[in-house]
Amino acid sequence: MLSIIVISFTPNKIRLSQRIKILVTGASGQLGHAIKKMAGNFPSLEFHLLPREQLSLTDNDALNNFFLKHSPDWCINTAAYTLVDKSEIEKEQAMLVNGAAVGNLASLCKVYNTSLIHISTDYVFDGNGTSPYTANAPINPINTYGVSKAEGERQAISQGGNVYIIRTSWVYGKEGNNFVKTMIRLMKDRAELGIVNDQFGCPTNASDLAEVIMKIILSHPIIPSGIYHYSNSGVTTWYHFALAIKELTGSTCEVRPVDTASYPTPAKRPAYSVMDTSKISKALSIDIINWRESLKAFLKG
Repeated sequence: MLSIIVISFTPNKIRLSQRIKILVTGASGQLGHAIKKMAGNFPSLEFHLLPREQLSLTDNDALNNFFLKHSPDWCINTAAYTLVDKSEIEKEQAMLVNGAAVGNLASLCKVYNTSLIHISTDYVFDGNGTSPYTANAPINPINTYGVSKAEGERQAISQGGNVYIIRTSWVYGKEGNNFVKTMIRLMKDRAELGIVNDQFGCPTNASDLAEVIMKIILSHPIIPSGIYHYSNSGVTTWYHFALAIKELTGSTCEVRPVDTASYPTPAKRPAYSVMDTSKISKALSIDIINWRESLKAFLKG
């Protein structure tokens, strides 16, 4: 966990004598749960961890009322429509939640002088690259989910407030559905699995991402707003990710590689979505843990 002493914050906004108020939307998801788990480590912060059932991004009245009543200093938006394949059918819903609703949230943050940390995705890239995408690399999403997340980024930035966009990839955590939990379950139920071996990316432990988010908040205003990339370090494929899970859990399931063409899905996936994390590493003066080491710690926890 982070051990940080809060010395100062934005003038005219936060004083040492008052608690920093943080709204976390989508708090029932895996990143929201990771933030909730570590919230007790920061007694100087006042967390409002609200799941969709309590505060929906698409409920403008509820959002307006919350900001009017609490005027949070920070908003961490982990809420999103994340069903990649289903978004090809429910395009309007994906665009509403991931696009227009983010714009509305960013507008409220601007009005109330609330700093916004918005979580985005590697899927804003087309996957045609061969070297890690930098934060200022051109985006070109190839599925509806990616298009909707790109629109959310655009709308958040267009409001002109203090906005941090963190693109991340292949997130897994203790709560919710994710690749790690799915592999553990399937490896218990099946003797053999075929896993895609021609899509390259970087797994991200939700707890590691949550720590980085907290460090941004507690380092403000030293860390400038803008677009950042964060994932655990290293590059892998879904197949090799699955192999690591197999080895670390002692599974006897046979895991074999398959190509994307052998496993068609409604939404096209980028073949290469590795992101360059040097910007956030330098800004926060952190060494990013390798995905294998973080996976090992996750499975032991």
